[in-house]
Amino acid sequence: MEQQNDIDFNGIFDVLKKEKVMIAVVTTTFVVFSAILSFFIIKPTYQGHVTIIIGKNDSKSSTNEQYNDVMMSQNLTKTYAEIAQSKLVANKTVSKLNDGTTADEVLGAITVTPQTGTQIIDVTATAKSPVKASDIANDFSDSFVEVSKEVYTAGDARIIDSAVIPKAPIKPKKAMNIAIALVLGLFVSIGAAFLREYMDKTIKTQEDVKRYLDLPVIGVIPNYEE
Repeated sequence: MEQQNDIDFNGIFDVLKKEKVMIAVVTTTFVVFSAILSFFIIKPTYQGHVTIIIGKNDSKSSTNEQYNDVMMSQNLTKTYAEIAQSKLVANKTVSKLNDGTTADEVLGAITVTPQTGTQIIDVTATAKSPVKASDIANDFSDSFVEVSKEVYTAGDARIIDSAVIPKAPIKPKKAMNIAIALVLGLFVSIGAAFLREYMDKTIKTQEDVKRYLDLPVIGVIPNYEE
């Protein structure tokens, strides 16, 4: 049993050794193609983040009343999130940006996420430029605060953290893409090597005679060149 396992292992090693050039070429092709896509073809995408807190305009001295205000504000975050994604906020943002961006483009670039169980709303803007990403996030958040005061006067939306210009894109993830291409290239090339070996039934060596024909080798005729 151990001998059979050794033979199988040696057979696998022989296939990999015989097809090493093909494996190297295919794997390198995958890696180079992924690198070209990641560094030169796919445009980087940046994100700007703003944090907004929802509260009430009037302050209460009673602890119970303050607790009730917090609970009410938590319930209002979903309502405020819907207000944030309105055309009214988008149009006001367009006016602030004043760079040709449309309301639909603003809404497409923005993600508004109320944090469950809190008074916090996260605003995320996605753009191909780091400056544009931060500008959209900040102008959108300013517009949202202004509109929310007009729509719901009892509530109070305030910006905690404004967006800063992001230093690095969120995608493409170049290192991850290349690593995936490397693994995929190895998988495809090694699979192709074993498939080609399986389809090739020609006899080339003494070991092939023993393996495929189960016959003893009486002698070997050497190659003769004049």
